[in-house]
Amino acid sequence: MTIASRLKKKISGRAGLRAAISLVVFLILWEAGARSKQWLGFSLPWIGMIPAPTAVLRVWGGLLNDRGYWQSWYLSLFRVLAGFIAAMVVGIPLGLLMAVSKNFNSISFPTFEILRPIPPLAWVPVAIIFWPTQELSIAFVTFLGAFFTVVINVVGGARAIDVRYFQSAQAMGSSQWDIFRRIVLPATLPSIVVGSSVGMGITWNVVVAAEMISGGGSQTGGSGGGLGFFIWNSYVGGSYEQIVVGMLSIGIAGYACSELLRSLGGYLTPWLKKR
Repeated sequence: MTIASRLKKKISGRAGLRAAISLVVFLILWEAGARSKQWLGFSLPWIGMIPAPTAVLRVWGGLLNDRGYWQSWYLSLFRVLAGFIAAMVVGIPLGLLMAVSKNFNSISFPTFEILRPIPPLAWVPVAIIFWPTQELSIAFVTFLGAFFTVVINVVGGARAIDVRYFQSAQAMGSSQWDIFRRIVLPATLPSIVVGSSVGMGITWNVVVAAEMISGGGSQTGGSGGGLGFFIWNSYVGGSYEQIVVGMLSIGIAGYACSELLRSLGGYLTPWLKKR
């Protein structure tokens, strides 16, 4: 089954119907809460201060023809993919090496564990100081957002392999490369899929905050500095509907990226059947 057919089946099935119903109910409650002062005579706390979804959709419709809005999408997506791909390229081999080599693990894991709890956003000032451009600073912070999650999942997945598989393979004369190719890598793939999906969500969180802090990277104008800068610029300009548009845009982009990774993971691990 291809990735496209998996997505079509998920959308057209009962799960897709339940998701659509939940979205409709959410929008109705949001509209009622946002217009509570008009409809009920009093404003509900918190939700009564948020723009109604109908107002947000009107503003969103006007932004569809705005080049700066789509440039913000492109820049944020590019930064996320750059940091995420770099995290996968570096994190997966590092995690596998830490899992299969006790000597390398004993050398690298203590330093890794000291750096892992540091939030990616705490690296923003350091990245701005040491990287030559703000664009590279944002890419580096985005890379860190996914890197530690990917490595931890790869290490955990490799260490969870039953040792009897290795003993059986060695008893039958398998080489180290055959053991890695036919046992370690397939058994670690589910953990790689989980780590990549979680890491993708973190990269979207990090890139938006980094764009807010750095002023959109290389962009200096009021638009096109990424979705994070789009939200910040909307806040400064007092356009609360655009703030919600930016937030929903991030949610849609993050969900689409994570869902694509999950579908790709299901294609790569067909032996894992959902119950």
